[in-house]
Amino acid sequence: MPGNAYESALARFFRFVIAHRLAVLAVYAVALPAAVYYATRVTQDNALERLIVTSDPDYIATKDFEKVFGSGAYVVLLAQAPDVFSSGVLARVDALETRLAAIPGVQPQSALSAFRRAKGGFTPGPEQAAAFRAFVSGTTLFKEQGLVTDGILAIPLVLRASGESLALSPSKGPGPSASKEVGALLAEIDRAIADVERDPAPLTGLGKIGEPYVNRYLDEDTARETGRYFPIFGLLLLVLNLVLYRSWRTLLAFVITLGFSVAVTVGYIGLTGGTLTIVSPLVPVTILVTCTATLVYIHSRYVDRPAGVSEEDHQVFALVNKFTACTASLFATAVGFAALAVSRIPPIRDLGIWVAVGLVMTWVAVFTLFPALQRVLKTPTRPGGAGESGFFHRFAGYLPGFSYRWRWALVSASLLLSAAGAGAIFGIPGLLAPMRLETDGLEYIDHDTALYKDTRRFERVIAGLSLTEVWLSGPPASLTDPAVLRGLNDFQESLKPVARTVADAAVETEPSGIGSVAGPTTILRMLNYLGGGGDRFPTDPGALAKLAADLELLLPTEPALAGFVDPTLSQTHVAVISHSADNEAFRRIDAVIRARWAETAGREPALAAFTLKTVGSGPLQAKISYHLVPTLVESFLLTVAIIFGAFLIVFRSGPARLMAMIPSLFAILVMFGVMRVTGMTLNVATILIASTVLGTSENDQIHFFYHFLEERRRGSVASGLHHTLRIAGKAIFYATMINAGGFLAFVFADLPPLRQFGILTALAFGLSMLADFTALPAALWIVYRERPDGAGPVVEPKPIG
Repeated sequence: MPGNAYESALARFFRFVIAHRLAVLAVYAVALPAAVYYATRVTQDNALERLIVTSDPDYIATKDFEKVFGSGAYVVLLAQAPDVFSSGVLARVDALETRLAAIPGVQPQSALSAFRRAKGGFTPGPEQAAAFRAFVSGTTLFKEQGLVTDGILAIPLVLRASGESLALSPSKGPGPSASKEVGALLAEIDRAIADVERDPAPLTGLGKIGEPYVNRYLDEDTARETGRYFPIFGLLLLVLNLVLYRSWRTLLAFVITLGFSVAVTVGYIGLTGGTLTIVSPLVPVTILVTCTATLVYIHSRYVDRPAGVSEEDHQVFALVNKFTACTASLFATAVGFAALAVSRIPPIRDLGIWVAVGLVMTWVAVFTLFPALQRVLKTPTRPGGAGESGFFHRFAGYLPGFSYRWRWALVSASLLLSAAGAGAIFGIPGLLAPMRLETDGLEYIDHDTALYKDTRRFERVIAGLSLTEVWLSGPPASLTDPAVLRGLNDFQESLKPVARTVADAAVETEPSGIGSVAGPTTILRMLNYLGGGGDRFPTDPGALAKLAADLELLLPTEPALAGFVDPTLSQTHVAVISHSADNEAFRRIDAVIRARWAETAGREPALAAFTLKTVGSGPLQAKISYHLVPTLVESFLLTVAIIFGAFLIVFRSGPARLMAMIPSLFAILVMFGVMRVTGMTLNVATILIASTVLGTSENDQIHFFYHFLEERRRGSVASGLHHTLRIAGKAIFYATMINAGGFLAFVFADLPPLRQFGILTALAFGLSMLADFTALPAALWIVYRERPDGAGPVVEPKPIG
């Protein structure tokens, strides 16, 4: 505990704040509008590239690739019907495509669009429907790209923002993130198809898929979650105050302090140009629950005023008495979140910094704004300890004996459960693999939505939606070399899934992980087919030489070809669609790509001059997965070290420093065990649980040990436990209810990661409190080697005058 001189200086500071309470309120009244102004300037962006630092080599390579071949948004409409070739279905799809093509910046690229080009138009009717069926059936190209499958006629739409020509092929799958302009185009598309969605007949439905739709869903739902959370938390706060303090004036003091803390935190995000992401709702939530718990600790100490002590003297005493513990817990939490700055995933790194800064500003408000509000609003006290809970008084008398009798069982059970939880997340060599990481953005949306179901259905059709671009760069005009085109076509064909017959005559697909492949020769084959020729790539030297000579002439007039070949005819790319949603899967795909390129280049020397890079969303998703584990491990270890350092400063007792960590570590590890048993995965939200719980729940342990050592120095373990439970037991219980209830509000979230985060975090807080009242006292008996001495209530310290 601090020395008397330190306490005296601190007491004088709080007397100054109370004496100048109106001036303090005036300062906050001036600061609040600025905080609100900057808070309103914060924007939202849930795009994949937000998860990658801009200095990452894969990110830089992908951006360089986009400078050459362009970047844009790409969505797919799925016209669903039992017979997609019926004249009625094609008439409805034709009318829909015509309407979509009239939207500036939207370009349909469906099989029906290709038919119109090849045949000079399309007139709905049985004859044209039969011709379209024959046209599509005459080649494998449409099926390879997923444009026509059983029950689905896909309508890919290329979105061109600001008039930018974005020549993308159907093979590229859902494209990059939706900008504001792309968002406006999505709104135009929604209006154009609204009548078909309401009444799709003769279609059975019209699906919408693509990363722009996923990003828009996440943007809108993240904003809804934040707005939905505040009323729920407000109700929790109302109930808390009515149960604990039964005072509307106390409730108002809480609300004003909390409102300023959240406003100034979000205002800081706006002031620094920050952008909210899918995990950003955790910022105000963490500030709210941490600030509320701290206010409960302070006000619970203040509200039970000894008889004969003035309100001002007792307020100063309560503030001084809780200052060290509250300061240590807030700063340990802040620095614990700041440890997330080691993450290479920007949203997680930003969240850690924002919460840390917000908690520092919350600490200032808690010890200046809140005391001023207590005096101005005249928040009531209960003289003579009239409000002491009979339950907690009995609990304080019962717990020491109980924890002593069952000390070995309680400690052993907590250690065994913690070990099981550690095995659940990190794995057991030879028995259990580590917990799976999830980086697929589609998994972040509600699985019951049509967007999720339609995307997963289409993904099965084309065997994946993860896009890896194989970027090939060679000498100028090298793509006009017939040998180069032949080699590129051989490379593309070598990547395609190969069906082969095994001994029992069953058909087996080579397990390369690749679903579909498209490149420049795919477009050349399509153009040849549309022109009335076959869809095979020419092998005759004369025909191949003619194709190479025509390439330069076709490039300015064929947007689809321009999407695969740069103007200097030196660079091209091959789009590879796969299921590689994590780092390990991508590495396998990347190894297959490089091995097949080496084999092809060995057969075709003309390819030797080309360099190969793999870019696109596939490598970026792999990099996110790769960095999630260091985020979990490094930030968690840093948080442990930092909190232990805080305990080192606050407590001189060596055992106290170590045992204070028991409840939080127990809660976190058991929670990971629950995740494993229930099949939950680590993702960009749940990866934060360990640091969040450890950084927040250690508040309880700091208050527990602060008051335990306060009495233990002059008494025994039993008297220390009794004193702690009387002074802080009720506050620990209600603070845990605040923490758990605050995060549990996310159970109503539509986004699975936030819902899982809320449930698991609330569970962890409950487990931490359970350990506070069981394993922790049991460990104290073991470490101090004492027996219960039957100590009763102790005399309260005298208030500081």
